[in-house]
Amino acid sequence: MSLSQKIKELARKYSSDIIADRRHLHQNPELSFEEFETCKYVAAKLKNFNIETQEGVAKTGVVALVKGKNPGKKTIALRADMDALPIIETNTVPYKSKKEGVMHACGHDVHTSSLLGTARILNELKNEFEGTIKFIFQPGEEKIPGGASLMIKDGVLENPAPLNILGQHVAPAIPAGKVGFRPGMYMASADEIYITVKGKGGHAAMPDKLIDPVLIASHIIISLQQIISRNCDPKTPAVLSFGKVIANGATNVIPDEVKIEGTFRTLNEDWRREAKKKIKKMAEGIAETMGGIAEVTILDGYPFLKNTPELTLRMKQAAVDYLGADNVIDLDIWMAAEDFAYYTQKIDACFYRLGVRNETKGITSGVHTPTFNIDEDALELGAGLMAWLAVKELGNV
Repeated sequence: MSLSQKIKELARKYSSDIIADRRHLHQNPELSFEEFETCKYVAAKLKNFNIETQEGVAKTGVVALVKGKNPGKKTIALRADMDALPIIETNTVPYKSKKEGVMHACGHDVHTSSLLGTARILNELKNEFEGTIKFIFQPGEEKIPGGASLMIKDGVLENPAPLNILGQHVAPAIPAGKVGFRPGMYMASADEIYITVKGKGGHAAMPDKLIDPVLIASHIIISLQQIISRNCDPKTPAVLSFGKVIANGATNVIPDEVKIEGTFRTLNEDWRREAKKKIKKMAEGIAETMGGIAEVTILDGYPFLKNTPELTLRMKQAAVDYLGADNVIDLDIWMAAEDFAYYTQKIDACFYRLGVRNETKGITSGVHTPTFNIDEDALELGAGLMAWLAVKELGNV
């Protein structure tokens, strides 16, 4: 029996266990950097598989090693994130979140349970490949500064140092049974923008006596869009969006200040630096010309995510070998952000998408929604494919 067939057999054998792990994690979600019980659960599972395990990396992260016949030959890393989101789940499923206001709405329960399955499969096959595989279960992907950056600071890319790293993410737009790859630039950087506009509030019937921060804020929001439309190279993807505006006045009350929050995303680091300067300068200038003040704070978020072209094309071909060409698709640029990008800035990397959609079962909701769910048949594929990609990249097949 070929190694790919052995991996498929083990993935099928352990699929019910992987589903059970996913459901446990889904029922017991924990927010970013609060994954203490998740850390314990993952570590206990790995130790039960007799896998060398280290807990408490970046406080709530877990790192494990599976060593093949010649462990010093080459090391690669496989990564999963473990944190959930502050969302109230509205699904009516037996494994619905038990924590009000916290939900695995981005598939990190899928990533973690799949990687546990991958670790179990590879540990059973360790006498059939050479090299070492490092498993990274990281906290805090959803929250700046990003668990990946903290794991790197804690030495996750050292002792042993992986030559490259692979990661997967659920894709609710892709049918279960399929995966997607994109070499080169794939996901955007993401910076958080906080603007406080200060004026002079008072009775709405006497605007001539006031400095209206609501009016100033509206001018700022509209004008800042010109930074994208008139300053950014049209060939460079860039997004500037504001999702939160708070003006605590009333129908007849102009408040003293307005708070604005938004995000800036792009796929060019030089433009990223320049645009943030322009955002600050323009907001401050508009407020000043209208008699107010704008206090601008921009928090640096994740860098853009770049898939190493050669590695990604190798992994795409390996996926074709494992799943068939009809089940491997090409991805477009995605303007969402991922802290996996920190790894891609350090070593060769491939971040691909795992299809989880099933319209027949009514599983169509996007990530970060209260109705997000997956076709659990994708878990067997997720665990098996990553195991196959790992041994393939180690040069054993």
